[in-house]
Amino acid sequence: MTEEKEEIIRKYALRNAVRHDGEASVGPVMSKVMGECEECRDDPQGTKELIEGIVEEVNQIAIEDQKEELEELMPEFFEESEEEEDQLPDIEGEEVVMRMAPYPSGPLHIGNSRMVILNDEYVKRNDGKLILFFDDTIGSKEKKLQHYAYDMIKDGLDWLGVDYHEVYYKSDRMDIYYEYAEKILEKGEAYICECSAERLQKNRREGEECPHRSQSVEKNLKMWQAMLDGAYEEGEAVMRIKTDMQHPNPAFRDRVLFRICNREHPRVANKYHVWPLLEFSWAIDDHLLGMTHILRGKDLVMEDQMEEHIWDIFDWDAPEFLHYGMLRLKDVHLSKSEFQEKIRTGEMSGWNDPRTWSLQSLRRRGIQPEALRDFILGFGMSKTDIEVPASKLYAENRKMIDSKANRYFFVPEPVKITLEGDIELDEVEVPRHPDHEERGNRKIKTAREVLIPKKEWEEKQGEEIRLKNFCNIKLDGKKGVITGSGRRDLIKIQWLPEGLDAEVEMPDSTVVTGKVEKGMSSVSEEELIQFERFGFVKVQGKEPVFACYAHS
Repeated sequence: MTEEKEEIIRKYALRNAVRHDGEASVGPVMSKVMGECEECRDDPQGTKELIEGIVEEVNQIAIEDQKEELEELMPEFFEESEEEEDQLPDIEGEEVVMRMAPYPSGPLHIGNSRMVILNDEYVKRNDGKLILFFDDTIGSKEKKLQHYAYDMIKDGLDWLGVDYHEVYYKSDRMDIYYEYAEKILEKGEAYICECSAERLQKNRREGEECPHRSQSVEKNLKMWQAMLDGAYEEGEAVMRIKTDMQHPNPAFRDRVLFRICNREHPRVANKYHVWPLLEFSWAIDDHLLGMTHILRGKDLVMEDQMEEHIWDIFDWDAPEFLHYGMLRLKDVHLSKSEFQEKIRTGEMSGWNDPRTWSLQSLRRRGIQPEALRDFILGFGMSKTDIEVPASKLYAENRKMIDSKANRYFFVPEPVKITLEGDIELDEVEVPRHPDHEERGNRKIKTAREVLIPKKEWEEKQGEEIRLKNFCNIKLDGKKGVITGSGRRDLIKIQWLPEGLDAEVEMPDSTVVTGKVEKGMSSVSEEELIQFERFGFVKVQGKEPVFACYAHS
């Protein structure tokens, strides 16, 4: 059945490519293939490797050829609605309540957007309630809470069009966690442990019970109060839950529920020094606030089990868990703690720096929130880990901005050349947008001395090229010998007789300097435009012109 298996994969790879500007992604193809092909389900790893190879092959084909081949393999595709197939499975429940729980160590970035958008989409589809829950327990020394992150997270959510109905902060609910900590101790389901971290880990690995595990309820309650009263220093005592010490996963054995940390908190300062770990606070809040569905990455399955264990102790009903796989962008590195340090030292300009991939930096570059939403929803709830190029996001964005963005000439790193030969010098008219005549034309004066990009000047010496919308020339050092003015099949380059100073910040934060046409003076700040044969940019300033590069 291998031949049939490859045909199924190729069919869905072609379909996905045609739907996405000629570029297929492994995740959606895998999802469809595994649903249709039993042989594929028997060998998921081998199937994934085969899909990766076929997707790479399909992506090398021109989109016209993709369509032609798809019409042979799957003619019904062209009879389907143009709308994307819905890849989000339905959820059950009359009153859907979900939560997103960002950790405020910095703003939301593209890696967080899947969690945010999926929660928002499910709630909107089911007319439910979405809770924004700042997961601001004290965290670690490496991932510090930041006071500014709270507002930046809200700002990012507003930009994405996420509608949340209630806002909670874990740092405001400490007394509730303390109340349930005492209850779980009273039930004999937890204990206070004074073992060192090294001893605790060794016991877990070896499945040995801690000597504190058998302490009486009364002693545990007394030790708990001592923790709250500050009688212990950091690392001298923790609260642990009783689980199966022979559990196959050592990390699940008697996990820590509370620990001591004297680090200052950005919202409540030093009011508390005993902090819950995430599973405990999640378990309590998910019950008390009536969550019906909890959406999280598939890597947090053990956290699901811990929540379920705590709910069983209190005899509480369990919400439904929904899981998705990891989504990564190729060659994009994300680390809030690392970026925070680089911002502190001045290596990065701030969270708007394009290298952070924060939602604020994406907005600054001209990425549309609707494009990011469509990009995320295109992968549905696939549990397969997906790695895609950033060009996939750019393709979605291009669909939304191409018709809006007026065109302008930008000459990066200009080199001045002198035109020699017969040519009428006056001005040329260039459309503001090739598909929208109603927007009119720009007028650019012609001259004997013109600026052209350094790259083309270096690479095209001795070749015939066309100054776009003007004339054809053959480059000879700093001269351009005019060979005619009619349109021919030649490489077209940007040019200007003179221009306004301009800078473009690229995604790697480097800056390209150049000249733009004087007509740019009418462009407003924050406007999205296209520098022809260079890329889409978002204007940030006008004296001089400063823009952020979005994509080609």
